[in-house]
Amino acid sequence: MAELVYRPVVGLAVTLFKAWDLKIDCKGSENIPRSGGAVLVSNHISYLDFIFDGLAALPQKRLVRFMAKESVFRHKISGPLMRSMKHIPVDRNQGEAAYAHALDSLRSGEIVGIFPEATISRSFTLKSFKSGAARLAQEAGVPLVPMALWGTQRLWTKGHPRNFKRSHTPITIRVGEAIEASKDKYAGALTRQVRERVQELLEAAQRAYPVRPKGPDDTWWMPAHLGGTAPTPEEVRAAEAL
Repeated sequence: MAELVYRPVVGLAVTLFKAWDLKIDCKGSENIPRSGGAVLVSNHISYLDFIFDGLAALPQKRLVRFMAKESVFRHKISGPLMRSMKHIPVDRNQGEAAYAHALDSLRSGEIVGIFPEATISRSFTLKSFKSGAARLAQEAGVPLVPMALWGTQRLWTKGHPRNFKRSHTPITIRVGEAIEASKDKYAGALTRQVRERVQELLEAAQRAYPVRPKGPDDTWWMPAHLGGTAPTPEEVRAAEAL
């Protein structure tokens, strides 16, 4: 049932992206295993990130099962789709069930997609990573595959209106080499290693991005350290503490 639903949904997404004339630049898909389990680890800057992460796996003929907040599965439209595509609901008050579900998926040879920052980064910089991805990979005996996205925040992100027009927006995707999840390494140390690699991939994606803000009113999607007007990580933390 999963593939009967998943593949048409992917096809619809690809059709929409063509209609919007998105300029997708994806490199490194060959680093995603063609078979067997793996944990795909990505930065998180847009509500649409899971779609673009999934697109990166298509050249390897893989479908990614994403961990997503449980409320998405309760929605009358997205809920049935998410369940039929075997995505994994995460109840943050009862994370053990989601962990066990993801572990079973990995052991059965699936690729599980995780955003270890847990929520969208409003500064468009990497937040701290939770260790769940590393622990899952270690327990399942599968590799971690780091990746980074850039440009997806311009389509739809927290605190900004959606932009689903024919905008010609570039989207840059970089996938890194798989990282062995050795059980001899502390999960915290492995998490730091993965985060460092995602940071390198993010910087590579930003360097390769072909456009800059058009003017002062278009700087919101650039991080402050790159000359944009997105809030700094410190400003985000201060706002969230109120």
